[in-house]
Amino acid sequence: QLQLVESGGGLVQPGGSLRLSCAASGFTLDYYVIGWFRQAPGKEREGVSCIRNSDGSTYYADSVNGRFTISRDNAKNTVYLQMNSLKPEDTAVYYCAAAGITIATMYEPHYDYWGQGTQVTVSS
Repeated sequence: QLQLVESGGGLVQPGGSLRLSCAASGFTLDYYVIGWFRQAPGKEREGVSCIRNSDGSTYYADSVNGRFTISRDNAKNTVYLQMNSLKPEDTAVYYCAAAGITIATMYEPHYDYWGQGTQVTVSS
């Protein structure tokens, strides 16, 4: 069974950090693009970052560029999202997803497999 499982969410104060993990089972991430998306209450889901596991090329949305870092550990079949300098507007449910394509894109229809999401709340 193909599955993605996110973990690492929680409550953090503004300026703090969290690291999200996305672990895959049932398939190898080596030849997939893995994306992180988020959805805040009352807002549409948006792309945050993605990584092409074959060569490590990455993309970041302007809103997180310089604060978030996406990385992968192919041996552990896991992708991470390190989130620093968190802001209240980063509060959302964060999802990871896998796309069996060769370009690093946040275009959602390309993504075939989705995790269940993990809540990130940034509040004092």
